[in-house]
Amino acid sequence: MEKNYYVYILETIDNTLYCGYTDDVEKRFKMHLEGKGAKYTRSHKPVKIVYQKEFSTKSEAQKEEFRIKHLTRKEKLELINHQ
Repeated sequence: MEKNYYVYILETIDNTLYCGYTDDVEKRFKMHLEGKGAKYTRSHKPVKIVYQKEFSTKSEAQKEEFRIKHLTRKEKLELINHQ
């Protein structure tokens, strides 16, 4: 079975955005909620998934995550609003 990868953006309780990649968005979101995800989301509690995009390879997902992490907040919000 072929595994797909996803880039996702979370909105946090203090209205910041966190971007990551995974092969299971719901499972990863649960980890973030439990404080086991990323260091950033331990202190900035995630509220909801606001964006996700599917990729067929891990490499593609990582490249997109890198690109998104370098966008401004305004650009990230535009990406979220135009999905």
